Formats: sequence, C-alpha cells, structure tokens
Amino acid sequence: MHIFDFVSVKLTLFLIFGIVLGFYLEPQPLPVLLCLGLSIIMMIGAWKMGHFFGWATFFTMICLGILITLFKLGKVLPHHYSNANIDKIGAWNLKIEEVLKPNQYQRRYVVCVDAFENKKCTGRLILHVPQDSMARSFYVDDKITGLGKLEEIQGPLNPHQFSYKDYLKKQGIHHQISISPKSVQKQKFSTPTLYGLAMSIREKIVFGLSQEKFGEAEFGVIQALLLGKRDGITESTYTDYKNAGAVHILAVSGLHVGVLLLLFQFLLKPLRFLRYGKTIQLAFVVLLLWGFAFIAGLSPSVVRAVTMFSFLAYAQYLNRPTNSFNIIALSMLFMLLVNPLFLFQVGFQMSYAAVFFIVWVYPKLQKLWLPEQFLIRKVWQLISVSVAAQLGVLPISLFYFHQFPGLFFVSNVLIIPFLSIILGGGLLTIVLSLCDALPDKLVIGYNYLIRGMNTIISWVANQEQFVLQEIPMDGIQMIFIYVIIFSMVLFLSKPKFKVVLAIFLGIAGLQVWGIWKVSKTRDKTTFLIAHTSKSPLFVHKKGKHLIAMASDSSHIKTLVTRIKIGEQMDTISYTALGNIYDVKRQKIYRADRFAIFPPEIPVDILWLTESPKINMERWLDSLKPKRVIMDGTNYKSYTARWKKSCQNKKVSFHDTREKGAYAF
Repeated sequence: MHIFDFVSVKLTLFLIFGIVLGFYLEPQPLPVLLCLGLSIIMMIGAWKMGHFFGWATFFTMICLGILITLFKLGKVLPHHYSNANIDKIGAWNLKIEEVLKPNQYQRRYVVCVDAFENKKCTGRLILHVPQDSMARSFYVDDKITGLGKLEEIQGPLNPHQFSYKDYLKKQGIHHQISISPKSVQKQKFSTPTLYGLAMSIREKIVFGLSQEKFGEAEFGVIQALLLGKRDGITESTYTDYKNAGAVHILAVSGLHVGVLLLLFQFLLKPLRFLRYGKTIQLAFVVLLLWGFAFIAGLSPSVVRAVTMFSFLAYAQYLNRPTNSFNIIALSMLFMLLVNPLFLFQVGFQMSYAAVFFIVWVYPKLQKLWLPEQFLIRKVWQLISVSVAAQLGVLPISLFYFHQFPGLFFVSNVLIIPFLSIILGGGLLTIVLSLCDALPDKLVIGYNYLIRGMNTIISWVANQEQFVLQEIPMDGIQMIFIYVIIFSMVLFLSKPKFKVVLAIFLGIAGLQVWGIWKVSKTRDKTTFLIAHTSKSPLFVHKKGKHLIAMASDSSHIKTLVTRIKIGEQMDTISYTALGNIYDVKRQKIYRADRFAIFPPEIPVDILWLTESPKINMERWLDSLKPKRVIMDGTNYKSYTARWKKSCQNKKVSFHDTREKGAYAF
C-alpha cells in the first residue's frame, strides 16, 4: 500500500506545514482564526463532494497548525507576561517547571509565570539564581516569589555559533530573569503535578543508586540509560559514544522503549492463554511502558517515545502490518496537536525519521537477502535495522552534528542484542533499590556489565579513521540528500523512470547548490574580530582557507571549527596574534595586557584586548582612531569605562559582548 494512501499521513503533513508557517511567519491570530472557521464551514458543506472536501480538510489542518503554534509560542495570548510593563524591576510569582544543570556561577531553572506585580500572567522563562551562601536549591513544582527584571536572551555573537536564543524560542521561551537569592521567598503551599511527582521519584532513585558501589563512569551511564538523566556522564564517555555512533543509547528514546516493548511482550506472553488475554497483555504492556516513562521523569523524549510505541503496540494488537505507517502518523499527529513545538526538537525529528525508515526500509533489505543460517540471519537483521535507522537520521545528523560514525553498525551489532538484558537488569536494580533490597552481587555484576559496554564503545570510538568529522551541511543540502535517499529506496523496490529522474534531479540539485556556495566563497576575503572570553581571535578567510590568529589557540579551536564548517572551508591554519594589521586600507592596532603605546603610525581602529591598563581619553586624543573595538577578553568594568570615554569623545565603538563579532 502506498504511504500517502493513509489519510493520517496527509493530515500530519499539512499540520506540519501549518506549524512551520506559524513559527517562522508569526501572523496575527485573528485572520488565521477566521480562515480556520471558514475552512471548517467549507469542510462541513462539502461532506460528500470528494476532492473538494479533502482540500477543505487539508486547509483546515494548515490553519490549525498555525493557530496552535501561535498559542504555544504564547505572545498572542492576552495574559502573556510580554503584554505587561516588563521593562522595570518587579515582583514575579514563578513556579519551577524544570531544573537545569547548574554552572559554577548560577543555578538555572525553567519556570512558569503565575503573576507579575500581583497581576495574573502566563508564559515561560529561564530563571537564574546566583550561586552564593544565600542561594538554595528549588525543585519541580516549588512556587517562589522574587524581585527581578526581564532580559532578552542573547543571540549568537559569532557567525555559525549555536543559537541558544533560537533553541529556547522553539520551547516557547523568549526571556530570562535573574533574581537575587536575598529577594527569593518560597511559598509554603504549592499544587503538586504529575511531572513534579515523577521528578521527585527519579531523584529518589538516583540518590538510592548513588549509595551503591557503582563506578563514576558506570553510574553516569546508568542514570542516562535508565532515567534519562545525562548530567553525570563524563565528557570522555560521551565523546566515545558519539564517535562510535551509539550516542542514542545514552538518551532514553525510541530504541530503549522499543526494546522494553519487546521485553514486556515476551514476559507477559502467558497472559494470552487467558480469556481476552491478548487485550489484557496489551493493557499491561502499555501500563508498564508508561510506568517506565514515569520513573524516567516524564521528560519530553521519553513521553514522545512511549506515546509512539503505545500506538505501535496497538497496531500489533490489531495484527495488521500495513497499519504501521498509519500508526506512526497518528502518534505524530497526536504529539504535535499536544505540543506543536516538538517538531523543532532534534530528538523528535530523529526518533520519527529512524522509526519510519525502519518500518519502510527494513522489510526491503530482508527481501534482498535472507540467510538460512540462524546466527548469520540474526546478525543480518541487526545490520539491516541499523542501516535503515541510520539512513533515516543521516541527513539530520549531518545537519546538526556534522559528523558520521563509519562503524555505527559494529557498535549496534555488539550492543543492541544485549540491550534487553541491560535494560531489564537496570529496571530490576531500580525496583530492588526502591525496596531497599538490592544485593551487592547484583550491583557488582551490573557494574561490570556497564563497564564492558563502555569498553566496547571506547574501542570502536578509538578507530578514528572511520569517524568522519567536520562535514559541512546546510538545510538545502539536507533536503536534497533526503530526495536522493527516498528515490534510491523506491528504485530498489520498483525501478521506474520517474524514480531515476528524481535521483538525478536530487544529485544535480546537490551539485548545483554546492557549486553556487563555492563560487560565493572563492576569491572572497573576509576579516573578523571574533567575540571570545579567554583568548582574542582574529580570523582571516581567503577563498577556501581559514587563518586563525590567536594568542592561545587551545581556547578557540571549537569556534574556529564551527566557522570552518559553516563557511565550508577546506583547511585551517593557526598563527600567533600580532599587534598591527593592515586590513582593506585600515590600520588596526591591538592593545593587549602590556598596554604598549603604538609607534608613530596612523590608527584607524583601536582593538582592546586582555584588559590593558590605559588612560583611554589620552589614547583617544593622541591616536584619534575612527573606531574602538572591545572584545570579550576585557573586564566588564574596564569596558564600561572605555565606552563612556568613547561617548564623551564622540568616537564610534563596538563591544562584541553586545553587538557580536566585528566583520570587515
């Protein structure tokens, strides 16, 4: 059966189109609401008019997608906090929704706004509470009151840098607020939520397991594997899993829930011998899946995966395999109607892409070759699942992470067969820990099991020649690659001229886009003073080569690599940073911590780095620069004083902390 024969697939695609329009265009809700009402009337009136009814339904889904996205973003709601006078310091009533990983300076939370200045408000914020002796920890569902002023979330200060502002917008968060610990008051009474209860149980499990004799690296993996808590994973362990193509094992997602679904179905198979046993088995399986989601803290990724596999379990219960695409589309439709912003989360995109390709491509790979020997057949099935899933997520993975683990199938073949044992043993460990009946032998055995998995992953990750990194990929290239992959799978299924034409068009489009991007960068020279906090950085981009000039290259390699990938450069070279540069007929003098006055040269741009102790007004009078640039390596107090001097002397200034990198 053709995928697009399912009404649920069509409805989901049109809803997605509406969500994208709503997110990026952000139209006024009233015209959209009128269009939605009109389309519903047209749909009812055309109930028996075939194609016209279908198009009216699809237009309704587009309008619905736009509208629910606008409401989820929140700004159009009459009681949203952004409609109040938020430019002043005021009293905020907030409820803790999520506890984020703290840093050495601040504790961070996602909070819901209850009121501002005693006026009822709605919306979500990022809350920062400075770390000091007065600060105390808050937990999910805690209600607090404090004085603070909203701040805009800053966008990326360097080209091709991760945009935290965009990331938060895709969660319906538009501002952040800092509250002094002295002004914070915790309210005595707070209405508990299901999510808060789940988080408290998860923290209780984590505390109980932390008292056992698990190794540090093993305990971090156990928390991520079973509870979706990734704070404890060491950086080296995470890098190993990423390079081995097995990072999905560390995030509780579709893989884990799928394995648990099979495990629960196997353990509860005897229930089928009862009257209505098949229905009873389905009910218990779904209940156990949601129980797992509960102890994993009901995080969005877990809820998403459990919802999807609950639908798939129902499809298996109906015993109609052709329903798989229908069920996947229905689960996606349901999730997006609940929260349309899920669409922009990487985990959501990769989960559904992987599951869709497994359902679609895996049976085709099995038809190509089905070995008679049991062991070879099982290995081929595992490889087929891995290849199908990797095909689905490859373009998304390259777009977001710019690397491809060549030995992904090796780590999957070595780990996935034992994942049911690992997850089953982990759940048994959690249950016994909650009952205070966890034997030491089980702890030691499970610790060795996780350590063995880490060792295998580390060995695969160390085969560095198979890890392809720094692969440039933009959104247009991602779309073309998906066109090629879809067309090739269709061609292997049923060769047609249209499919061959689609393959060639996809390849041609990819080539033309690549050539156009190369022509943009060829013979183009760009200079950039980057925003950095540890080492000043001057970037010179010439053709396909990038020259990074820095006093300490160890602090800026990540940033330079991002610029290289984003600009699709071929090579990078690092050189020492000087003090005098001539850029496009402009003389640049960089004053560093030694504060050496420049020789007798004309200075067009004075670049201040590493907090030099200078008399700014005297330097401005002597050098008469046209512009002063201050980067992030200077003390904030120095920068504020220098700005004031520049304003008094009416000299143009550029602060990279506020305006970002300065490009020539």
